[in-house]
Amino acid sequence: MSKPLVIVESPTKVRTIKKYLGNDYNVAATVGHIKDLPSKNLGIDIEKDFTPQYRTIPGKSKVLSQLKSAAGDTTDIYLAPDPDREGEAIAWHTAEVLKKKGRRFHRVLFHELTKKAILESMQAAQELDRNKYEAQQARRILDRLVGYQISPLLWRKVKGGLSAGRVQSVSVRIICDRERAIQAFEPVEYWSITANLKGSHPPAFDAKLVRKNGKKIQIPDETTATAILRDLENAPFVLDKIVKRTTRRNPLPPFITSKLQQEAIRKLRFSAKKAMMIAQQLYEGIDLGPGEPVGLITYMRTDSTRIADEAAQEALQLITERFGPNYSNGKPRFFKNKNKAQDAHEAIRPTSVYHTPEKLKPYLSKDQMALYTMIWQRFMASQMAQALIDQKTLSIVAGGYTFTASGSSVKFAGFLAVYQSADDDAERSKGSQTLPELEEKSVLTPLGIVPKQHFTQPPPRFSEASLVKELEENGIGRPSTYAAILSTIRDKGYVELLKGYFRPTELGFIVNDLLIASFPEILDVEFTARMESDLDRVEQAEVESLAILNQFYGPFSKKLAEAVEGMLSVKGVGMPTGLTCPLCKKNPLRIKMGKNGHFLACSGYPECTYSSDYERDEKGVIAPVAPVQSEATDKVCDKCGKPMVIKRGRYGDFLACSGYPECKHTQSLNGGGNAKATGVPCPQPGCDGEIVEKSSKRGKIFYGCNRYPECSFASWDKPVAKACPACGNAYMVEKTTKRDGTMIVCPNRECKYKQPAGEGDGK
Repeated sequence: MSKPLVIVESPTKVRTIKKYLGNDYNVAATVGHIKDLPSKNLGIDIEKDFTPQYRTIPGKSKVLSQLKSAAGDTTDIYLAPDPDREGEAIAWHTAEVLKKKGRRFHRVLFHELTKKAILESMQAAQELDRNKYEAQQARRILDRLVGYQISPLLWRKVKGGLSAGRVQSVSVRIICDRERAIQAFEPVEYWSITANLKGSHPPAFDAKLVRKNGKKIQIPDETTATAILRDLENAPFVLDKIVKRTTRRNPLPPFITSKLQQEAIRKLRFSAKKAMMIAQQLYEGIDLGPGEPVGLITYMRTDSTRIADEAAQEALQLITERFGPNYSNGKPRFFKNKNKAQDAHEAIRPTSVYHTPEKLKPYLSKDQMALYTMIWQRFMASQMAQALIDQKTLSIVAGGYTFTASGSSVKFAGFLAVYQSADDDAERSKGSQTLPELEEKSVLTPLGIVPKQHFTQPPPRFSEASLVKELEENGIGRPSTYAAILSTIRDKGYVELLKGYFRPTELGFIVNDLLIASFPEILDVEFTARMESDLDRVEQAEVESLAILNQFYGPFSKKLAEAVEGMLSVKGVGMPTGLTCPLCKKNPLRIKMGKNGHFLACSGYPECTYSSDYERDEKGVIAPVAPVQSEATDKVCDKCGKPMVIKRGRYGDFLACSGYPECKHTQSLNGGGNAKATGVPCPQPGCDGEIVEKSSKRGKIFYGCNRYPECSFASWDKPVAKACPACGNAYMVEKTTKRDGTMIVCPNRECKYKQPAGEGDGK
């Protein structure tokens, strides 16, 4: 009889778990999902209650063979993928694959990878959670119904390769709506007046004008400000009132996923994706010595602020040892969850506070150290005493006008001795002035009275941190999906991140407007949030998943049928602009989409052939862009002998025959020895070109066909002339990472096959 088998999700966990379970168990990994819906068709039988048609993921046959071999004839299999919905789905699919007469399956939830937690979890093994699996499956079906049925519409109406998503499209809408609010914003002028005052004791300080005759003052323009300055010319400044108070500040709760992402973005300048990747590494285990992998934090996908009593007690003990009893809260401090929070997991915390950052420094990378330190400090601070802040406000009167000055100082640091949030850092950077010790009714000397012009500001664009916050507050998606959402909407070209802030691209605006017109509910923030709540209700066994799917699909299918005919074709009719054609002077200009992207075209085509690139100004107003003149070269066309000129295309500049349209010969600017040859044939079907190393306008190396623009193949990763042995893809690519080194990887997203560079290729 084989040993009991423990199956986890990630190969990284295998060593950590083996260390604590010893030789009594075999441990294997699924390496992520092993089954999924097919990539080339819907994969949902709508007529049969939305039955999903799962397939083994291409490239996973080797993993399945290894799992079956590891299972052997064992009776007990402990399924321990991640303790969330996705992990539950992996557990169910694994059980289906390994099902055998007399075999028992147990679900194990590892919330942290420490010896105590692993052994306790094994003892507390439970049944597979059908409700959690149903919730995951319902989400997958909903996403597939939306993505696989709306995306083909976009291919026909706009351009190939586009996609829509139940959550991603709403995220793009949020960014587009904010951009349009910025475009519509009209700044309003206002003024402020600040007096720099000196009392009988230093230092001098600034006081801001806030009231006139007891009422809040508005200073709309320079004329009003000048009149106030005249009133104050000879007015005595008297300190009317001093208000002192001490406020108590409580620490923030330990991190949940969304707050960890926001804080990592703001304090550490990480992306949401990077923060989650590093947190995963800390959770799965770091070597603290040869063969000593230790999980350093609890599970990082959670929206609960709950913490274990023993963890809080351990923190209190270390706080007393390190800072003294005054800095300890004295008893564990627990935090209330929001209504929507699921309490299956604890908050993100260190598995032991005695794994202090300074002890771990030799074993962690710079990024791991930064994130771990933040998690450790935030958890420690959550169990520390309140901070005491002395605040002082001075109220100064001068000729019927009232000025105020405020200052604060830390009386007792409490938790601030360990951790200050990004908001605290931002507040501190603004500066808090020190106010002198003065007596009420004392006369102050004005050293200067300064008027200043201001304008109201438009709403800010979203940063990664503020977009995550917006998604969280609106109930869009789940914390575990935020990083993927932010990556997807950029990868699809719907938004771009400029100087740390999201802006919609023209393509983003076009697709967003089309989807809102045809699918208003799908793009509605409140509707999407309700759907997330419904999925939570499925997990909690409050509603059947089939009811949710039927409720969604009825109205959606009607809208889908209407959109097939009714959605505006940007390829054909085009989108209105409100502009008149400058060539024929009568027909409207419309935004159209061609193989080289979006452009303006006269609606009177073919009678009027006017077309042009265009741009939008800061108000969103569209204006045609004068075409760039072709640049002459000393090269001649290989086919007709006429001079070649440089033209701009979808993928950058290229050489074209000046005899166009009679001669349509084109040539890559990087051809003819200007680009570095790789010796790899172009993998594009029907192309006899060769892959060459090129440089983008920003200097980033990429790889493209030397037959461009006739062939548009391009890749950021270096292609390798070798078919994938797992899925048969025509070529593979070379990738280098710090963790794995240089690997040969299949570019097919459905196939995860990879091998070390040089293995099996004769090198």
